[in-house]
Amino acid sequence: MTQVWKCSGLRWSDDGPVLVWSGGRRSPLVRGKRVAFGVAEGGVDGGAKRECVGARGHGCPTRAPVSGRSTGARCEECARLDRAHSVAADTLADDTRPYHVYLAWFGPGMVKVGITAVERGSARLLEQGAVCFSWLGLGPLMAARRAEELLRAALQVPDRVPYAEKRLVRSRLPASAAERAAEVEALHRRAFALAAWPESLRREPCQVVDQVEVFGLTDLPTAVGEVTELVAGGGVGGDLLAAAGPDLHVATVHGVVVLDTRLMTGWDIVPVAGEGGFTLPVKKFKGAAGVQDGLF
Repeated sequence: MTQVWKCSGLRWSDDGPVLVWSGGRRSPLVRGKRVAFGVAEGGVDGGAKRECVGARGHGCPTRAPVSGRSTGARCEECARLDRAHSVAADTLADDTRPYHVYLAWFGPGMVKVGITAVERGSARLLEQGAVCFSWLGLGPLMAARRAEELLRAALQVPDRVPYAEKRLVRSRLPASAAERAAEVEALHRRAFALAAWPESLRREPCQVVDQVEVFGLTDLPTAVGEVTELVAGGGVGGDLLAAAGPDLHVATVHGVVVLDTRLMTGWDIVPVAGEGGFTLPVKKFKGAAGVQDGLF
């Protein structure tokens, strides 16, 4: 009988990226190594379905089906419950933990401001695929949130950069760390010149952390497209070139394809024998040559 695993997503550890499976099993993702898996077919009703992953560590009570294109993999009710307990929803006013305010850079002209709990270190920046970043301030949650709003307006930077935009620039980043840090350093100086910072927030000096080597983005070949969804009976087979945020850049027979591992959650995943192929729907990036839209 074929062993079936449920993927809980990609996590960043001290040793690098790992795929986490239900039950706690972990699969390290090593650059240069083969990535191969299949999406289960069949089931008692003859058709495989993607099921809601639940919320806040609890399974979905109805095991509701979810769209294959959803990166959240949650039904409407579980998505509401998950967001209601998130920092982003501003519902945790009694959170006493200290928070960092940061600037994150994903490519030329792609800078965002955000906050993350100090106890998480740089994990949030790894999860977002930030090419480089610097802390701006440290303090209570509400002060960090006020500073985030101030900086968004004053510096005219967003609090979110779409993953679709991040993927397009990873293979053509500036070659030197100094060039990559320049935009963060300039915005950091402008931020420090503002007078309306919350009094309870301690300003942090500019110390840009570059994560190009961590992600494996040096000399990364240009990707030809991205996976739009997993499908029953489809499969992935290729060599892992880079991992940034939730994205895997995989070298396939069709060229380099980006797989957002959030699309894996909720599916039954099975091992594949041999080299395996790449048979998932892929959206071609604009200007990519020799690649068909649709199913590889």
